[in-house]
Amino acid sequence: MTADELEELIKRLVAKGVTVLLLVLGPGGELIGVTPGDTGSPPGVSEQVTEQVTEQLTGQSLGQDTEQDGYPEPDDPGGRATDPAPSGNDTRSDEVSRAEGTGTSAAEQLGWGEPVRSDDFDDGLSGWNIYDGPGHAGNGRRTPDAVGVADGILTITGDADGNTAGMAWTEGSQRYGRWEGRVRAPASDPSYNALLLLWPTAENFPVGGEIDFMEMMDPSRQETNIFVHYGADNSQIDGSVGIDATEWHNWAVEWTPDRITAYVDGEQWFETTDPTVQPPGPMHLCIQLDWFPKGGSVQESSMEVDWVRQYALD
Repeated sequence: MTADELEELIKRLVAKGVTVLLLVLGPGGELIGVTPGDTGSPPGVSEQVTEQVTEQLTGQSLGQDTEQDGYPEPDDPGGRATDPAPSGNDTRSDEVSRAEGTGTSAAEQLGWGEPVRSDDFDDGLSGWNIYDGPGHAGNGRRTPDAVGVADGILTITGDADGNTAGMAWTEGSQRYGRWEGRVRAPASDPSYNALLLLWPTAENFPVGGEIDFMEMMDPSRQETNIFVHYGADNSQIDGSVGIDATEWHNWAVEWTPDRITAYVDGEQWFETTDPTVQPPGPMHLCIQLDWFPKGGSVQESSMEVDWVRQYALD
């Protein structure tokens, strides 16, 4: 970086409202002066001193290439430096990763207000009806032994014999509303589907409908589906979104008298305005890891939930 380039960088930062202080160092590295960076070098400051300042602030000499200096270039469309996208090898703590989801929730992005119910799984499973009986379509078993809470995370685990779990938030039943949950699921056996869904409180499926607004069928968890069930013949409409669901994401559904809309991280990915698919009565949130046996050996699979929230319509 030349002295002119340093001056240009300072001007760009000042133009963006960044306060810049220029530290003037003596030959021995001692501080001999401080001046605002928007006034240029003080009288008598040599290029040698300028180079010392540059090395102290950037760790680079004036002759080094600073293309990757961490500051946005003029053609950066976002006006800011960008970080690499997180990957499955991200070493950040779960607490940091989970906390990042607050601003990307549909509720936050769309202004849904305060939830009428919420659970951060800090106090066990109070308020939930944990299934204890046959599994999906009579396959395997749903047992309270397959669900647990630790460090604010709900985990459902399905084993090689089809023992898994599901749970219902029946006390919060309502007709129309919004529901959202923060979920991740490791790559799994092909026989295990991870779901967030709305189920009819009248227990009158299929007439009462069903909204599977997050169903992970892909064992690699790189694609997630939605299924809206309706009618006495269990008709369905569906959609899908490509996303790495082994990472934390916020899955939401908004059910109004006119439409059913699904979101992930605050972005819409499915909507139907077909009045014939509308559920006829109140529904409630369910969390399930369902077993669809396909034969052969089965590997243990799981899903994790950080929090769930329920909102009324405005």
